[in-house]
Amino acid sequence: MTQRNRKLIGIVLLLGSIVAWLWLGTAIYLQLPPDLHPLVLIVYFLVVGMGWCLPAMAIIRWMAKPDSA
Repeated sequence: MTQRNRKLIGIVLLLGSIVAWLWLGTAIYLQLPPDLHPLVLIVYFLVVGMGWCLPAMAIIRWMAKPDSA
């Protein structure tokens, strides 16, 4: 597979994973009790806000591989 094709597929995967992560994070947040301590919410939003980076790094690393000869 050429790098150009991997980049096209990778962009679709990145956008899909971000939308899925957003949906999951919102669904979990809506299930939390409304009287949580603000520090717990800060930790939650930090984890959810940075959690999309791990799958994105793997996808970007895959997209950047050079073409095989």
